[in-house]
Amino acid sequence: MASLIRRSEQTESPSAWEPFRLMRDLMSWDPFAEMFPTVRQPLASRVFAPSFEVKETADAYVFRADLPGVDENDLDITLTGNRLTVSGKREAEDSQESDTYYAHERAYGSFSRSFTLPDGADVDHADAALKNGVLVVSIPKKAEHQPRKIALRGQVKGALGGKEKGNA
Repeated sequence: MASLIRRSEQTESPSAWEPFRLMRDLMSWDPFAEMFPTVRQPLASRVFAPSFEVKETADAYVFRADLPGVDENDLDITLTGNRLTVSGKREAEDSQESDTYYAHERAYGSFSRSFTLPDGADVDHADAALKNGVLVVSIPKKAEHQPRKIALRGQVKGALGGKEKGNA
């Protein structure tokens, strides 16, 4: 099993080079980690911090988070005033002392993320669903904050400086 190669999370081309990411990767690199496969990674690299996607549509604010392995009972979604807070935990799987890890890249633990909602959010009609490990929280906009279409009427008199087109 010594020929296992650890897959890097970065799949970017060299044109997407970021000096701060490179520096962070170099500073956290452990040259001896591959020699001791049963020694786990530092705690900071194992913290479970799900990524969120936040978007505004014409009629709602939508929050999506990838939460694989998070049970619905371990998830807490609260609205306090105009603050949305999503918190929860992902439990580590049981392992035996006889187990040998060659890669330990999955993260476990508690997380909490908070978002401040704009004034037009209708927090009384918020909806949340967890399906296939993806959390979707949708908060509709109040009616007065939703865009509305204004219909065009025929030509308005005086719009051309008092002269109608075709009259000279």
